[in-house]
Amino acid sequence: MSASGTQDVLVIGAGIIGISAALALQAQGRNVLVLDRKGAGAEASKANAGAFAFSDIVPLATPGIMRTAPKWLLDPLGPLSIPPTYLPRVASWLWRFWRASRPARYRAALDAQAALMRLSQAALDRQAAAVAGAHLLRPEGQLQLFDSAQSFRASLPVWEERARHGIRFRLLESAAAIAEIQPGLAARFTHAGYTPDWVNAGDPAQWLAHLAEVFRARGGQTERADVAALAGDDGAVRVMLNGGDTRRADLVVLAAGAWSRHLACGLGDAIPLETERGYNTTLPAGAFDLRTHLTFADHGFVVSRVGDGVRVGGAVELGGLTRPPDYRRAEVLLQKAERFMPGLRREGGTQWMGFRPSLPDSLPVIGRAPGCPRVIHAFGHGHLGLTQAAGTAEIVAALAAGAPPPIDPTPFSPSRF
Repeated sequence: MSASGTQDVLVIGAGIIGISAALALQAQGRNVLVLDRKGAGAEASKANAGAFAFSDIVPLATPGIMRTAPKWLLDPLGPLSIPPTYLPRVASWLWRFWRASRPARYRAALDAQAALMRLSQAALDRQAAAVAGAHLLRPEGQLQLFDSAQSFRASLPVWEERARHGIRFRLLESAAAIAEIQPGLAARFTHAGYTPDWVNAGDPAQWLAHLAEVFRARGGQTERADVAALAGDDGAVRVMLNGGDTRRADLVVLAAGAWSRHLACGLGDAIPLETERGYNTTLPAGAFDLRTHLTFADHGFVVSRVGDGVRVGGAVELGGLTRPPDYRRAEVLLQKAERFMPGLRREGGTQWMGFRPSLPDSLPVIGRAPGCPRVIHAFGHGHLGLTQAAGTAEIVAALAAGAPPPIDPTPFSPSRF
């Protein structure tokens, strides 16, 4: 804190994006305070699938997606769901999603996503070394499983895109080849793609706790506080808290995930952020002999190893921040996992629902707020927040220092909408 009572850097959000940005800014010699309404890692960052999904470069808005989406929406417990009463609120987001699926926009988003993934993969190595955290990561690869030869063939253009961007993989076309990597799967799975460079956090909550602990040990501060609004204030940023208190900061990083939209709107930035609610069930140790991360491509869910247990989760429900959870969705995923993994022991599981901040083109917002340049936006990563956190942090740190960012930031600009 300066003599004038103005904080050097204030980060809003103590999830994986906010803490990673705080560490990167701290490494520049900045004095950093992190505010969060619930505390470090209390939301999506603590209970996600734990995947650093660097091979997932393809946006959700693919050409032709709007021909498929209505079929999914007819199933209220399917891989994509919108509660009927919420549909009017999400209509403009869906229109932007459709526009993002046009071939030229899709291609541009894919190339931008690939660039951010390359940066983030290298940045994770740098971050893990800087915090002595490599032992918390599991480089166990990933199997993407397909229901049929037909769906496998339909995925081949995606694998070609991955090859174009230098992603290593191996395509498998027999149950025996799959079993060499992950035994115990149902015989129906005869086609898959294996990405050996895929990495998982041993436990995403433990990974974030380690980053936050290092940040505090190096002099950083975290505080539980609910930010109500932001405003420019005579060469600084005024940070107004619920309850009436006010802070001032020379620089603010807005990394509040799904709660970022109203704060950005208060600065005049109408960013179409939507809430992508995800569900999972974490099973205790001994549930299954899981040797790699599993993605069931045709069903929209994944199975990952978390600690000594197994986490089954995924699906997309666009339903906002206030609707109560519908844990039937978690139960449906668990039932499917039981069919696909016949030896799975499903008793003793813990259900969870979290909020992913999602933008219609699948790209996050990373850049200075157009109307208040002392605020840097860093949110909207969808289901890739853990994956892209270290890369995002390096971009934020470069912007804060007035240095050239490590990749072209234009595709992630807050002004692109």
